[in-house]
Amino acid sequence: MEASVEQLVYVREDEYTIARMSAEGMPGFVASGRALGGVQPGETLRLIGGWGEHPRHGRRFEVTACERLVPATVRAIRIYLGSGLIRGIGPRLAHAIVSHFGETTLTVIDTEPERLTEVVNIGPARQAQIADAWQEQKAIAELMVTLQGFGISPLLAARIYQVFGAESGDILTCDPYRLIGKVRGIAFATADRIALRSGVSESSPQRIKAAILDRLETAAGRDGHCYVRLVALVTQSAELVEQDHDLVRRALDALVADRRVVVEVSPDDRGQAVVYLKETHSRELTLTAQLTRLIQATSTLPMRAFQEDPGLDEDQRAAVNMALTSTVSIITGGPGCGKSHTVRTIAATAKAMGGSVTLTAPTGKAAKRLSELTGMPAMTVHRMLAHQPDPDSGALFEQTPAQADLIVVDEASMLDLHLATRLTAVIPVGSHLLIVGDSDQLPSIAPGSVLADLLRVEEIARIRLTRVFRQAEGSGIIRAAHRIRAGEVPPTPGGGGFWFEEVDDPEQVAERVMHLATVAIPRKQGVSPDQVQVLCPMRRGLTGTAEIGRMIQERLNPAREGVAEHWSGASVFRVGDRVMPIRNNYDKGVFNGDTGTVTAITPEERLVEIRTDDGQIVKYGFGELDELTHTYAISVHRSQGSEYPFVVAPLVTESGGVMLRRKLLYTLITRARSWVVVVGERKALETAVQRLGHRRNTGLARRLALSLGTVLTGD
Repeated sequence: MEASVEQLVYVREDEYTIARMSAEGMPGFVASGRALGGVQPGETLRLIGGWGEHPRHGRRFEVTACERLVPATVRAIRIYLGSGLIRGIGPRLAHAIVSHFGETTLTVIDTEPERLTEVVNIGPARQAQIADAWQEQKAIAELMVTLQGFGISPLLAARIYQVFGAESGDILTCDPYRLIGKVRGIAFATADRIALRSGVSESSPQRIKAAILDRLETAAGRDGHCYVRLVALVTQSAELVEQDHDLVRRALDALVADRRVVVEVSPDDRGQAVVYLKETHSRELTLTAQLTRLIQATSTLPMRAFQEDPGLDEDQRAAVNMALTSTVSIITGGPGCGKSHTVRTIAATAKAMGGSVTLTAPTGKAAKRLSELTGMPAMTVHRMLAHQPDPDSGALFEQTPAQADLIVVDEASMLDLHLATRLTAVIPVGSHLLIVGDSDQLPSIAPGSVLADLLRVEEIARIRLTRVFRQAEGSGIIRAAHRIRAGEVPPTPGGGGFWFEEVDDPEQVAERVMHLATVAIPRKQGVSPDQVQVLCPMRRGLTGTAEIGRMIQERLNPAREGVAEHWSGASVFRVGDRVMPIRNNYDKGVFNGDTGTVTAITPEERLVEIRTDDGQIVKYGFGELDELTHTYAISVHRSQGSEYPFVVAPLVTESGGVMLRRKLLYTLITRARSWVVVVGERKALETAVQRLGHRRNTGLARRLALSLGTVLTGD
């Protein structure tokens, strides 16, 4: 049958879709199936399938195949144009356009777009916007057809077009390997399938080079490695493309000649050859040079006598003296050990001595928390860097936060190689850099392990605070965290802020987590559900962020009749949703880890409006929504630097429990301020405590030790 898509009801990550449809003589019915993956409201489809009966939801058309059609009837054209698929046209304007042009409407828009000005309220600017949007939608539709021909999800078409624009079709058919790493959802396997079906040889140097780069980028993105051992890289790449090692070595040599990768001998790996992506290698060298410059500089911080805080213990007093006398220093330690009070004292003392101070952290929430704990303004590292003037602008460097005599970077376990390189580049010689963090927390999401690497370099001044202060001793969260850090399973079910609830079935775990977060804890504690954060070790599966987040969204912010919503892939955006950028966007002024609320969805403009927690209004196009994630349930990694009144977390061995690690569990526990409730299998809890995880492959510590003429600790 031929039918129009009225509304998407449900979209799963494997593209299984449920949609409300309408057809001639059938004003409303439900269709479902994976063949509907990627369809949008307003589209006209030819459906192939049969009627079935769902045990809970009744009669529906089960689709086995579908084909996109150009809407032919006046009604179908009106639905199509009024759906928001074409930017600049909403329901009212769609009615006016179709009333004027009738069944020729789409032909006019395609071949004579200048005639749109015949319609009331369409001037030259709106006409040009509609014409451009029509061509964009046509290009995306063509990409969808091409992708389906390769057996690839049509959902990727809009993402490809967002990145490559008018070049998308040529890249897809001539050089699909360029899509890897540029388009979310396209890894080597997807690009390779397109390439092979397009006639690329299995032994093509282009294909083997792409496989090598993919293995390096996967090691960086998945495991945080800066390099891969050459022998391992050759083996992994050969297995990926099922080709001889000799072919891979020749392709690797070509990449070295093209300066896309660097091969060097690493003392850290007992003299083995290792391979870096060129950009990563350059950053390691640059960061080493910049840190050496800062460490060896003569301090410019005014030194005057200062009165010691009698409330500090011996280690804290030593930390204050260290930060005020060493140009680069580190304070580390677990929760409740007085890091924040020590930093507050250091900052206040530096100011009292006539120095200037800048407090920073990698994320907005971490910066806000630092400000609350110290009573001083704090900003994200990204915002500090955004204050840097253009070298050619003539702006005074003294006007920037990085010119301060003392720069404090809190939550430094989150510092990745790229951010640390940018940070140290703007700090002037003689300023003091104080790095504060808990080395037992998870490392950064991006490649590198900066805090851990710096702690291995003996020349760098550091103090670990170990004493748990009396006011923190009564916290069950802090007691549990220190037990986990020591490799001991905390007492269960627990108490005083930490609680473990044993449930073995993953589906029941998800249901219980959702109930605790939306009903039980808010009711018992007298708080809104916004005060409860769900943290998940994994993204996929029954207890992952995607599924539990969807369940909580449907409980707290379900679809409402007549209220606009927009599906982007398997995520639906609604007014009132809490969201978080997952990429830095300097043009919009938002950064990874900021949070905000969806305040408006405008289908005719294809825009979602966000109000960030600091009051900034930001607009995202429908094609940019993969830069946002909902915060109903987030990964433990994305929670770093944040603190929540109440935390609920699933912990299961689903999918082998590959993410269960001590640092992950420790980070999860320490995100809660009042209570953390962990729901799941006791075996999963024990596994997480026992597994240490891997050390990231980085060369920073060794390079820095050589540069400073010192030795490494912890080898």
